[in-house]
Amino acid sequence: LARPHASSQLSHARSLRRRELPGKHVRTLPASASTMPSDAAAKGVKLERYASGGALLLRRVASGKFVSASSHLLFRATVLATLALVFLFALHYPSLLSRSFSLASDGSSSSVPGASRSHASHRSLLASTSAAATYGSERWQKEIRRSAKPGRDGGLSVLVTGAGGFVGAHCSLALKARGDGVVGLDNFNSYYDPALKRGRQQLLADRGVVVLDADINDALLLEKLFEAVPFTHVLHLAAQAGVRYAMEAPQTYVASNVAGLVSVFEAAAKRADPQPAVVWASSSSVYGLNTDAPFSEDHRTDRPASLYAATKKAGEAIAHAYNHIYGLSITGLRFFTVYGPWGRPDMAYFSFARSIVAGEPITLYADARRDFTYIDDVVKGCVGALDTAGRSTGSARSGKKSGPAPLRVYNLGNTSPVPVTRMVAILEKLLGKKANKRIIAMPSNGDVPFTHANVSHAAHDFGYRPTTSLDAGLRHFVDWFVQYYKLDIKIAKPSTTGKKPAAATKKKASATSASS
Repeated sequence: LARPHASSQLSHARSLRRRELPGKHVRTLPASASTMPSDAAAKGVKLERYASGGALLLRRVASGKFVSASSHLLFRATVLATLALVFLFALHYPSLLSRSFSLASDGSSSSVPGASRSHASHRSLLASTSAAATYGSERWQKEIRRSAKPGRDGGLSVLVTGAGGFVGAHCSLALKARGDGVVGLDNFNSYYDPALKRGRQQLLADRGVVVLDADINDALLLEKLFEAVPFTHVLHLAAQAGVRYAMEAPQTYVASNVAGLVSVFEAAAKRADPQPAVVWASSSSVYGLNTDAPFSEDHRTDRPASLYAATKKAGEAIAHAYNHIYGLSITGLRFFTVYGPWGRPDMAYFSFARSIVAGEPITLYADARRDFTYIDDVVKGCVGALDTAGRSTGSARSGKKSGPAPLRVYNLGNTSPVPVTRMVAILEKLLGKKANKRIIAMPSNGDVPFTHANVSHAAHDFGYRPTTSLDAGLRHFVDWFVQYYKLDIKIAKPSTTGKKPAAATKKKASATSASS
């Protein structure tokens, strides 16, 4: 309200003294009415302040309502976004949110050819794909027990995780071939083409080995497995592999190589009676920035060059803890660049072969050298480690151990580092085609300049002696590669001059057999 002028206030006061009400006496204002102008002015100021304050209050109330409405809207949007994220998380990580995902009751779904087509999208090793029936049924247990039963006196009963993988499939076939009982487990994720994993699974199914389509992070599944079968050993090979991919999907490595390892150790220590001995895959990557050569188990491993290496080093520390607390017998195997038939397409030798055939360029790191180790030699090392693993000393019932249990770690390599350029030259000769090479300096992506294994401990403890040369091993790989992909390529015949490698006179790769 505008403040009234003083003269108008005085005129208004005089008119009030002359005003009469109808039928009533006029009340004359007292003499003090001369003070009216100043009082009215004061009241005007107050009215102005009140009006101004009221307007401000109204604005604040309106603003508060707007803020409140906005807050409610924001809250609802946040809830909806959270529900959407939970839905997506449940879609991709069901084994973390539920302990009751299903699995084929008879294990037969693992042997269906072409089943890999339904697993095309990438999923981490925490992800799990399963059929309709719930595991743990009577029929399911019957199939598991049949597969796990040894076919010879004194045979082992082995749970192989990552059985659909490169090393896992070869080891499972070798164990089954000598009369051991084998049950496999794999989630068939699409880090690389799942069709290759399904092909390995079919090889195992043809030989009576059940490979469950499941995940190592499902604690209930592992509990049911150990309830159904008193496994003597666990060969834990399931892992997220690859050095460079860790820069793109780091959580996948932690989920599989750390959380997954703990899940397996937990089940073996607390759910199995008696406790099995555990042999698991570490990696030569744990040597990281070590420059002492050849790499020995006694060398330092506290300077990993990649997250993948760090997860494997963490695994070795976790193994120490479970051995110390629960009395688990644990053996870690540090693999050195394993190659051969049914291998991993992300490995250099495999991807180079595909690029050479397709006429695509390949990228080589200058001066890079690797201790390439043929799959049959690695399988011998894995089987030797299983055969010599001492018993666990803990009890799942009491949670206590009766004494110290074995804790071991071994290198499994070829002991002969070869320049990567030499490997490419062998592939060029076998495939009859030159590679379009691009040589660059080694980037800081987790790779190391060279690897070189000292295998004296493995040789002493279980007679590990690699015998396959790179020339012979790559020939076996190319034989399989050409047949598997149905390529119209005539493979170069081996030279008749000079001494033949021992392995070359005994073995020949086949697309129908991946056994050692």
